[in-house]
Amino acid sequence: MIKLLLVAVHPYRSPQSVPLAPAFLKGAIAAAPELRRAVATEIHEFVIGDPLAEAAETLLTGDPDVVAFSMYVWNREAIVTLAGMLRERRPELLLVAGGPEPTANPLPLIDCGCFDALIRGEGEVSFVALLAALRDRRPLTGIAGVVPCAAASAVAAGGAACETYSPSPSPEAIPSPYLDGTLNPVEGDGALWQISRGCDFSCSFCFDHRGEKVRRFPMERLEKELRLFAAAGVSQVFVLDSTFNKVPARAKEILRLIARVAPEIHFHFEVRCEFLDPEMAELFASITCSLQIGLQSSDPEVLAGVGRPFDAERFASRIDLLNQTGAIFGFDLIYGLPGDTLPRFRNSLDFALSLYPNHLDIFPLAVLPGTRLAGQAQALGVHHLDAPPYTVVATPEFSADELSRAAALALACDVFYSRGKAVAWFNSVARALKMPPSAFLAAFADWLGERSGAAEEGIGDHEILPMQCGFLEEIFRARRKEKLLPLALDLANYHHLFARALLDPPTVPLTRRQAKGIDVLQVPLRRSPSAAPASFQYDILEILESGECELAAFAAEFSRSGSYAVIYPCRGEVRTEALSRPLFELLWSLNGTTQVKPLLGRFAISQTEARDFLDFMLTEGVVVPSRPSP
Repeated sequence: MIKLLLVAVHPYRSPQSVPLAPAFLKGAIAAAPELRRAVATEIHEFVIGDPLAEAAETLLTGDPDVVAFSMYVWNREAIVTLAGMLRERRPELLLVAGGPEPTANPLPLIDCGCFDALIRGEGEVSFVALLAALRDRRPLTGIAGVVPCAAASAVAAGGAACETYSPSPSPEAIPSPYLDGTLNPVEGDGALWQISRGCDFSCSFCFDHRGEKVRRFPMERLEKELRLFAAAGVSQVFVLDSTFNKVPARAKEILRLIARVAPEIHFHFEVRCEFLDPEMAELFASITCSLQIGLQSSDPEVLAGVGRPFDAERFASRIDLLNQTGAIFGFDLIYGLPGDTLPRFRNSLDFALSLYPNHLDIFPLAVLPGTRLAGQAQALGVHHLDAPPYTVVATPEFSADELSRAAALALACDVFYSRGKAVAWFNSVARALKMPPSAFLAAFADWLGERSGAAEEGIGDHEILPMQCGFLEEIFRARRKEKLLPLALDLANYHHLFARALLDPPTVPLTRRQAKGIDVLQVPLRRSPSAAPASFQYDILEILESGECELAAFAAEFSRSGSYAVIYPCRGEVRTEALSRPLFELLWSLNGTTQVKPLLGRFAISQTEARDFLDFMLTEGVVVPSRPSP
């Protein structure tokens, strides 16, 4: 019996921390008749930052024969160190690495001396063949996709063996790690749902394509997995398909299936803009989901250099379909691509923000081994790190200093716009200041650097609204737009509270019948944690009715009358209820420790008005009794 450990090392603990690759391998081993009784398989998970000595001790406790690692850019260093510890403790242990890093860049891993074999390509076929060879005590040479390297140098082993990939299994032959019980879909607060392998496109900076056609899993399997997710109560699903909507008819079929089978689950998709149409946009909007769209740059010349055609007008018109339906989407941007410059990157940022994405993910170029760009980098003058994360450090058009400034812009955009939930008001504020979005964010980047000097991970979510308001106060005064500042602050405050209510779990409201059994004036009440009373300088309902308002025009038409409201989630939506000042102060004072009746004199509220108001708030889930009703 071969004792096999499949090891996953996650970059950090997150909903996506699921050992998907080891689970696929475990299923393939179990499905192989010749190995079913010959291999005992366990999956072990660690996180970067875990003590590696303790991880090594854990792995050796079970006295394994083989330890196999799934290796990516983010965990290569940790895995090489861990493998070195295992090699030192147990020299006879067979150590194997597979995944994108060994596939794309095997030679340094051969030379490190830690591994006996590398798997290049998908492992379901080649790794099963490796285990069969071990069972039969045959050498590991001559197996397609397996690079034996324990006693070889990179030069010796880097010949023909390093040119071959593992045969790609057909989707029908790959067992589902969810349907076979290897993975529990609710672990990690989410499921990774692989519905295809490969990519139809060949962008020069990406490793997904590798010359292979996309293989898509059968719809029958996908429906079974969806039904399992729904029955298990999965909260969110990350769809692993680099271009979900490449085949529009199939994408629409899956979206209709989701609406029918799993409407309560939140889905995350990667899509291409050019395949969107009005029907698809409506289908995305009809389910709970978010879309990630790879814009990368808005400069046609830069994109042509990496194999991506681009038509800005057509792109914008397709995104408008999403905005019309209310679908949630975000963009990816890359700075430092060949031919890119800091001004071009800023233009791309302006273009992206003009389309009202819900968030932007902005990265420096990574010159990944095995990509066409890696082979062209020297000729193009693209200097980059030779080890993970392989990020660009300078190009002929983008100096190291300019890359640092782009990184500061990316941080500013993430804090102020994406994490700051500013999509609904950002462009209005930038226009009022007569600043392009990138110039506004550059000013915020300078402000952020002067006051905090903190990296993004050092900025807590609770700090962002005060940062936004503090910066708005300074920049409106600096540009002599003080008259528009109160409206800008109202917008920032309201949308912050709206976004918080959208994310907070709502309090289950009482039915009218339940509320009738409670004397709201005699029973202590408390505000629900998800309900936010707030005051504003303008009438908040007039602001909301104006939609995306022009600040100067709104301020000229409406007076600063002041207003009060409570913003809260209820029955699947976020509601805004306008309040008089006395009712606002009453609601603010409800802490569950005192009865309401003695408070009414302080706020000059009649018992009838208070009773009607609080009965309504009970049925909206804004207030709850502080103890169970009789």
